[in-house]
Amino acid sequence: MRKMSVTPLDVTSTYSLLQSTIRPRDLVKAAREQGYSAIALTDENVLYGAVDFYNAAQQAGIRPIIGLKLQLTFAELDERKTTVTVIEKNQQGYTELMQLSTQQMTSKAELTVQDVVKQIDNCAIIIKPTMAILTAHRDPTIQKLLSWFGNQPGDIFMGINLVLDPTERQVLKDLSLQNGLKLIADEPVEYLEANQYFPTQVLRAIGDGRQIESPLSTAHNTGQHYLRNAQNLTVAYERAGLADAVENNEVLVQKSSFKINFQKPVLPEFAVPEGVNTAQYLRQLCIIGLKKRHLAPNTTIKQYRDRLERELTVIHQMGFDDYFLIVWDIMAFAHRKQITTGPGRGSAAGSLVAYALAITDVDPLEYGLLFERFLNPERAQMPDIDLDIPDNRRQEVLEYVHQRYGHERVAQIITFGTLAARQVVRDVGRVFGVPKYQVEQIIDTLRVLSRHRSVTLAEAIQQSQPLRNLMTDDPINKLVIEVARKLEGLPRHYSTHAAGVVLSATPLKEIVPLQPGNDEAGLLMTQFPKEIVESVGLLKMDFLGLRNLSIMDRALAIIHQTTPGFDITKVPLNDHKTIQLFKQGLTDGIFQFESTGIRQTLQQLAPDNFEDIVAVNALYRPGPMQNIPHFIARKHGQEPIQLPDQSLQPILGPTYGILVYQEQVMQVASKMAGFSLGQADLLRRAMSKKKQATMESMRQRFISGAVKNGYNQPIAEQVFNYIDQFANYGFNRSHAVAYSKMAYEMAYLKCHFTTAFFTALLAIEPNMDKVRLHLADAQRFGVRIIGPNINQSQMEYSLQNGQIVMGFSMIKGMRRDFIQAIIEERKAGQFKNLPDFVQRLGEKWQKAALIEPLIYAGAFDQLGYNRAEMIEGLSGVFAGNEFSFQSADLQPIMKRRQEYPLTYRLQKEQEYLGMYLSGHPVTQYQRVRQQQHTQRIMDLKPGSSVKLLVLLNQIRQINTKKTHQPMAFATASDETGSMDITIFPRQYQRFVDALKPTTIVMIEGSVEQRNERLQVIANQIIPVERLLNNQRQVSHQRWVIRVSDNSSVDELLPKMLALTKSMHGNTPVVIYNVAAQQATTLPRQQWVGQQDKVRDALNKVFGSNNVVLQAFDK
Repeated sequence: MRKMSVTPLDVTSTYSLLQSTIRPRDLVKAAREQGYSAIALTDENVLYGAVDFYNAAQQAGIRPIIGLKLQLTFAELDERKTTVTVIEKNQQGYTELMQLSTQQMTSKAELTVQDVVKQIDNCAIIIKPTMAILTAHRDPTIQKLLSWFGNQPGDIFMGINLVLDPTERQVLKDLSLQNGLKLIADEPVEYLEANQYFPTQVLRAIGDGRQIESPLSTAHNTGQHYLRNAQNLTVAYERAGLADAVENNEVLVQKSSFKINFQKPVLPEFAVPEGVNTAQYLRQLCIIGLKKRHLAPNTTIKQYRDRLERELTVIHQMGFDDYFLIVWDIMAFAHRKQITTGPGRGSAAGSLVAYALAITDVDPLEYGLLFERFLNPERAQMPDIDLDIPDNRRQEVLEYVHQRYGHERVAQIITFGTLAARQVVRDVGRVFGVPKYQVEQIIDTLRVLSRHRSVTLAEAIQQSQPLRNLMTDDPINKLVIEVARKLEGLPRHYSTHAAGVVLSATPLKEIVPLQPGNDEAGLLMTQFPKEIVESVGLLKMDFLGLRNLSIMDRALAIIHQTTPGFDITKVPLNDHKTIQLFKQGLTDGIFQFESTGIRQTLQQLAPDNFEDIVAVNALYRPGPMQNIPHFIARKHGQEPIQLPDQSLQPILGPTYGILVYQEQVMQVASKMAGFSLGQADLLRRAMSKKKQATMESMRQRFISGAVKNGYNQPIAEQVFNYIDQFANYGFNRSHAVAYSKMAYEMAYLKCHFTTAFFTALLAIEPNMDKVRLHLADAQRFGVRIIGPNINQSQMEYSLQNGQIVMGFSMIKGMRRDFIQAIIEERKAGQFKNLPDFVQRLGEKWQKAALIEPLIYAGAFDQLGYNRAEMIEGLSGVFAGNEFSFQSADLQPIMKRRQEYPLTYRLQKEQEYLGMYLSGHPVTQYQRVRQQQHTQRIMDLKPGSSVKLLVLLNQIRQINTKKTHQPMAFATASDETGSMDITIFPRQYQRFVDALKPTTIVMIEGSVEQRNERLQVIANQIIPVERLLNNQRQVSHQRWVIRVSDNSSVDELLPKMLALTKSMHGNTPVVIYNVAAQQATTLPRQQWVGQQDKVRDALNKVFGSNNVVLQAFDK
């Protein structure tokens, strides 16, 4: 006879968020080590961890038991609740659990004990021994509840455990006898070891937002709710006289038996017109759609028909007709609603069926794209068509899918945010009451380590001496880091997956547990993350919200107001202006071509056509980047084009012998070795994943196939080695073409509809640093931008009379309803002045906190008063408005005052707009700029030496890793952009006094590029005040030009006279005759300016060694 044993049936995991430190896989591992043959997982309300737990248990050979802890109401308990655990007993019981969890999480009505008992025929209920139960003898309502439970059919138990004292256990025994309830061993487990009690309490304190008193003195406390050894636990129950509770536990555990059904996604059936099946309807749509498309150059209609027939056959044989119809239907809705969609994403752009259905907008025949890269008949796998949608219109598409397929069959997908290293250190520090500055010292050491990649706390302790020093210096630091290390990586919260949506042929709650989603559409959300929902048979689709498509969508809406027939998908891909824009690297605001590095690559490559743009997009990625210099050199004839075999010229020739695209691997294998494109795709996948066993088999097949096709073996081996070497760097050509087309279309709008493009770009961009860059770029393109204007501004940036007007929403502190009230009232006529505005808007909006931001942002500048007058007179306007009786004649008149200084106005603009409108603080020092010959940030180039006059914005001081010396990182700006500055220890020590935020300094140094941003390595930092003092001491400058003798003067003087006519200024010009040792100052009418162009012209005439701008005392 098998010996009875106790299995813990009350186990809380990390998926009861911030309540337990037990990871499901760790639970299974520990259970096996402690001698258990079964173990339960019973989180509160949810089944987040069920599949991970199930898989781990299956792998370990342990029986998994799934349950739910629920707090339920009972009619006569008033607002109190009773706690139960519901445990599955079989397959149907697991389904009932999913439905129960879904109901608990989604129902507005509270779940009652009656609801639960009625719905579960295949689950057991364990009543938790709460304090209310233990004091039932004093509460008739609880007695009635227990009596009610005792009269219900099925397995209902009274839970009992060894954490309770003997008296409490006796109470439970008596209650079970009185009410006909069976006792069951119900040991609580909240952490795996007794010494994990304290970290678990810290975790709960994080969740509750409370502090732990005296953490150093309580850190070593242990707890009782841990996973005990199986044999010892059973013996302890028997010694406590609970043999019947052990037996009931064993019986319930043996009843538990279920399987999670892992399967391929089951597609919803698409509703087709009567008289046709899905395959026939798909064919009809494709034929209709293809007739609307134009043939690519050098192709025939037969090629299209043959390709379409081949793809449709594969799609039907693989059972994906419904899938393509579902995707088509969603995209058709988007197009009906004039929602701008992307040209395609990923390998789906290689499908002619997708092109015919207008799912994509890339012709695969024109660009040599391969269907098998997308859907391989020799590899059974779901097609994956990701849909790009404007991020501000994604909700419309989700609502359509929701309405089309039904609330119970559509859901978004959950994702979990975890306690990352810096976050968990801050959380633990807060719980311990550690001062913020002290926690930030720890954070700084982590920030230094994670500059290039994220590091765990365990890695940080090993790698960082400063961190180890902090742990040694203060025991509270050590405790923070040690506890944080134990909590790192645990789930902290859940959120909605950014793109994923699941569709089901049957109600979702029969397949996955659900909960409410986080969006306005009212969608449900799966309790399982994306990897799991696909594995249990749900169709996952990605609806990706792209900001760049929102920009295009808005720009096109503006364009269609004046050019209603314009179609961005029909623009020529050889437009000269657009190609020139890419050639010059003027791609700020252009999708995937914005970074400094890729813009430099464009300038070096100088693309001549769309194919060059596609190649840059594919190459400018980690790995392939190493081929960029060779690609550029070969394009410009500076490096020979080398091919492993001349027969590969049609495949590798267009990319100068460099394997840029994954499809080229497939084409080489097909041409040389006779692989089908499906087999070639398997080779590509094996190469990219470096599966050695598969690779060796493929090598033999490739070489034998090539030899059979007439190639000699050494060449075949050489080619295989070549593609093996580069296959890992190859990029998906279908994706590169599709995304380059989107980038090209944006660039076309920037060239041909410039103001519409920048209006949309500025309205959509949320990052203020980027907004400032876009504003500077717009001005470069000749676009006029005006600040907020009370009589012109709309909610967002708007295009009016050929100029862009900044929107009210750009002003900090502006409420949306206030803006709407302004725009609505303006329909009755423009505002005449500030008193008129206050009077017409009404008493509700007469608040300084609402109107002052408008004044400081310059919204009233055009209405007759300066900002100082309006700010100082605002209270008088409010007071006077009470007695104006809505009469214009009785409106208060504001007192005239001197305007605020420019520095103050700029300060307020920065405060309320996040940028400077009336200029930039550095523009006040143009004379200093001229004298110092400084450059602007927008003109910086990597590898150059620079001198800049900039405003310091932020400064962050750290200690170096090796020597622990102080150094700093800073951000700085001028009117053309922002940049990073690195000040190493030696320079930091010299210039630390000048490093203060909001100060203006001159920086000298060298330009480098790091992480797609330019930075200056500072050698010299001089406050502008010192430069001004020098200017006052030696306040005059003159050009001194050296000539060898009188003949030189006679020869060069006419050129000098011509120069002064075009560049006349206030700087004296002195001619120094070396032979005569004589200096002659030219007449005032022959003086010139100090700009760089003057220096360049003088250098050209006299030679740079003979020209100097010299300071002198007058």
